[in-house]
Amino acid sequence: MRTPILRLSLIATAAVLVHGYHLGVDDAEIYVPGIKKAADPSLYPFGSEFFQSHAHLSFFPDLVGGVARLTRLPTDLVIFMCHLLGVFLLLLAAWSLASACFTSEPAKWGAVTLLAGVFSVPVAGTALAIMDPYVTARSLSAPATLFAISEFVSSRPKRSLAWLLFAALVHPQMSAYGAVLLGCLLVSRWLERKPAAEPALAALSGLPFLWNFQPAQGAAREALLSRTYFFVSNWAWYEWVGVVAPAAMLWWFGRMAPKGTTSSFRWLARSLVPFALLFTAAGLILTFSAPLENYTRLQPMRAFHIVYLVFFVLLGGLIGQHVLGRKLWRWLVLFAPLAGGMYGLARASYPYSPQIELPGRATQNNWADAFLWVRRNAPKDAVFALDPNYMAVSTDDQHGFRAVAERSALADNVKDSGAVSLFPQLAGTWKRQVLAQTGWKDFRLGDFENLAQAYPVSWIVTQRPAPTGLTCPYQNRELAVCWIEVGHQPQ
Repeated sequence: MRTPILRLSLIATAAVLVHGYHLGVDDAEIYVPGIKKAADPSLYPFGSEFFQSHAHLSFFPDLVGGVARLTRLPTDLVIFMCHLLGVFLLLLAAWSLASACFTSEPAKWGAVTLLAGVFSVPVAGTALAIMDPYVTARSLSAPATLFAISEFVSSRPKRSLAWLLFAALVHPQMSAYGAVLLGCLLVSRWLERKPAAEPALAALSGLPFLWNFQPAQGAAREALLSRTYFFVSNWAWYEWVGVVAPAAMLWWFGRMAPKGTTSSFRWLARSLVPFALLFTAAGLILTFSAPLENYTRLQPMRAFHIVYLVFFVLLGGLIGQHVLGRKLWRWLVLFAPLAGGMYGLARASYPYSPQIELPGRATQNNWADAFLWVRRNAPKDAVFALDPNYMAVSTDDQHGFRAVAERSALADNVKDSGAVSLFPQLAGTWKRQVLAQTGWKDFRLGDFENLAQAYPVSWIVTQRPAPTGLTCPYQNRELAVCWIEVGHQPQ
């Protein structure tokens, strides 16, 4: 059947308008610098290990950065185009999966539209959303994994493996979850006439973790524990509802044969239940076994990102088939309030920034504006220092300095600690740099000069009023960008 590219493009555009787009915020502070360094290797001569540790494991930065380098388009524009492409591909993959699971047009459009409407929904307590309003490797790995599932249940295993391979090149961790789901689909088909054996799949989840490992120590453990969502024991009750409710509904889907569904619908729903149990058991084992604490960084509960993607496709298809049909007013009654609520959530999440931060346009965010001034005016080899907790300042809206300013900086205490939690070999470097900036709000000229003596820091970004004795060529209502004179003036 012909794929409705135009209509999917319109829904993708509406999804971006509703959920927003922001450059270099949150996890993008880890991924975007890797892209920009791939596009321009002269960037980030200091401290690149805090994002390159991730980048070296993935083809994603080279893919996006390579496009920018080859086309000579502005890297921010290429990153924005990557976000648009990721949204479109995810909806195209949803259409493909819905076509494998449903026979009617309303069901397929219900699946696509519901998924587009819930992009901002958090995935239980994993600190993931279904689709982020910024670019990460998940922007491409999520649609690739969904395509792999769609092709597999459509009896096209070679295409499925090709999509899974692409997902692995982009995001190895997320692709591993997809591979396990394909394994569950195979086992589920084998056990089709032995349903009592299905729960045995969950018991296998403990096998990789039966050995006695040493727990993290020192700064590495501090960084690990800062990621409270790694430990399911810290999850709130409503986050556990986000685990139990989808699994329970999928179990119910797998036990019935609704009108308008194919055999793939039931097969997929039945397979997702042991898949969810498998990773839930792994999460519980890692959290409540002290010797395995160090391995919570594997984040098995992130497998629920796939559960949510497929669940909302199946749920949307059922709603389209049995509730919405071909009556326009019903679609408006459901999706207009949903879109309005998600738009309100997007504005509440980034209240000090435009809904769509278009490349090359003024951001109206004081932090992002200061970072952009740095990009235009500071030397490429300049090293900056900031409040190590700057990304937790509400008016920053989680904009990352490296991602937006394209300049090196000392380690921060918010996002770089996440890199340390996954790569403990960075712990010593991270802790020393954070300690050197401790007490930032009380720093005076002598403190900044001492910092410049210990590290190659020649610039700072700080909240106003600017420190006395420093030359600050840029100031806005909230921030000042100043240089530290230690024997020379920056060129």
